[in-house]
Amino acid sequence: MNEEKNPKKRKGGRIPKKDPAKRRHVFYLNEVDEARFLSLFEQSGQHVMAHFITSCIFDKPIKVVKIDKGIQDYYMRLTTFFGQFRGIATNYNQIVKALHTNFTEKKALAFLYKLEQATIELATLNKRIIELTNDFQQKYLPDHGR
Repeated sequence: MNEEKNPKKRKGGRIPKKDPAKRRHVFYLNEVDEARFLSLFEQSGQHVMAHFITSCIFDKPIKVVKIDKGIQDYYMRLTTFFGQFRGIATNYNQIVKALHTNFTEKKALAFLYKLEQATIELATLNKRIIELTNDFQQKYLPDHGR
C-alpha cells in the first residue's frame, strides 16, 4: 500500500537502466578465428569484450594501437640528441664570448680553431643522424614517411 502512494520510493539496490540490453546472441568460432578475434580484442585496448563486439558489428571505429619498443627507444634517443644539440648551441655562444673577453686574440683564435674542429665533427654526426632517421622512416614507418 505504501508503494502505491509513493511509486518513486524504492527499497534499494541497483538503479535500473533506461534502455537495458536484454537480447543475447551467440556465435561460434574455430581456433584460427578465435585467435584472430582475441588478438584484435587485445589490440583494441577495450576492457569489455561485449563492447568490442558491438563496435565491430555496428561499424563504430575500433582503436588498434601497436607500440613498437624499437621505434619508441629510437624516438627517445633522438629526442635526447636534440636536447643535447640545443644545449651545445647555448654553450657555444657563451664560450665564444668568454674567449674574446678573457684571452688575447692569438689564444682566442687557437681555442676557436679547436672549437671549429669540434663543430665540424658535430655537423658530420648530425648528418649521419639525419641519414639514419631517414633510413629508419623508410624501413619501419612506411605510412609516415615524408
